[in-house]
Amino acid sequence: MVISKDSRVIIIGGGLAGSEAAWQLARWGIKCTLFEMKPKKFSPAHKVPELAELVCSNSLRSDLLTSAIGLLKEELRRAGSLIMEAADKTRVPAGKAHAVDRKLFSKFITEKIESEPLIDIIREEVKEIPDENFCIVATGPLSSKNIVENLKKLIGDDFLSFYDAISPIIAADSIDYSIVFRQSRYSPPGEGDYLNCPLTKDEYENFVNELLKGEKVPLKTFESPKYFEGCLPVEVMTERGIDTLRYGPMKPVGLIDPRTGKQPYAVVQLRAENREETMFNMVGFQTKLKWPEQKRIFRMIPGLKYAEFIRYGSIHRNTFVCAPKVLNPDLSLKVKPTCHLAGQITGVEGYVESTAMGFLAGINIARKLLGKKPVLPPKETAHGALISHLTNANSKNFQPMNVNFGLFPRLNKKVPKKERGALYAKRALSAWDEFLKTINQ
Repeated sequence: MVISKDSRVIIIGGGLAGSEAAWQLARWGIKCTLFEMKPKKFSPAHKVPELAELVCSNSLRSDLLTSAIGLLKEELRRAGSLIMEAADKTRVPAGKAHAVDRKLFSKFITEKIESEPLIDIIREEVKEIPDENFCIVATGPLSSKNIVENLKKLIGDDFLSFYDAISPIIAADSIDYSIVFRQSRYSPPGEGDYLNCPLTKDEYENFVNELLKGEKVPLKTFESPKYFEGCLPVEVMTERGIDTLRYGPMKPVGLIDPRTGKQPYAVVQLRAENREETMFNMVGFQTKLKWPEQKRIFRMIPGLKYAEFIRYGSIHRNTFVCAPKVLNPDLSLKVKPTCHLAGQITGVEGYVESTAMGFLAGINIARKLLGKKPVLPPKETAHGALISHLTNANSKNFQPMNVNFGLFPRLNKKVPKKERGALYAKRALSAWDEFLKTINQ
């Protein structure tokens, strides 16, 4: 094929990765067509027609620069990420976490993409990867059967799958505020961005027993449960022991119940879903319980006796490739270098990580079309650490991964644990700034 700046790139999927890739291509002056099957066809988890819909949670996790995810977000900000611009402009209070108003977030991105003259949006499903054009497959963890089967023909059966679950959302005016108290962990009582439902020992143990007995949505005959450890259904965690939840999403440490002046035995935390705080997400309560069981069991939680569920939790299959076998470091397929993957289908986990893969796929296709070589982020950066995981992990045991400092090269000197984050960030951002300079060369 003739490679030129005027070639049109095909992007399949208008989620975070696809939207970011399209935006980066346009910034380089490259024309692209973004295919999004909504609203003609929806996946089991998607509900709205806008681009970049957030499904599992409205949180982009920690906002601390000394955390790996906070560092990844800062790298994207410095690179001119559309997704991070949207996240910063639509954020809602969430303590040290970066949460957004889902509707405003998707609306902001959709309007930006629609107003960009170099990006065409076509609302229909793509069933086959194009033969001629450069393309980016960013169909996400809920890729349609057609595109999955087409990818399998290209790369063989090197696909894995696991199951991801969504937390329920509760109407704010159905919460009993005489029981639930506001406090972020370790903040002064009455202050903070989280609502806390306190449980006594008896209440906690009764709740756990009902979770164990609760009726779950059965898997289909052809499915097998391969859960991602960072997003386990709450009832699966419960099966690991009576106290598992007390040391996980129901951890009471750093919280004081104003009614007793003491730390509760356990808590369920609620986080605002929107700026108006009319909806709250049950933090860490992703579930595969049937909907009637969710209402019955979750209403056992103190303060949620009359809870109205705006959205019940649910379960869906996530699909991703065995990246070490099938991907080049620039995210192109080894068997078809004109086709790049981006987002969670590459084997990263999380909203920001997916965005990062969209960013890298976009800029590298742009460079190729302009007659330049692909660029790889330094391994000391958060982007580089993720690429290293995708391309260098043991293919026999490959699993999706959130960004974390365990993926980064070790520091040159031993330092106390509490100081490591700052040193990782300083080293990474220095390398990232130099990397950004090389991109335009």
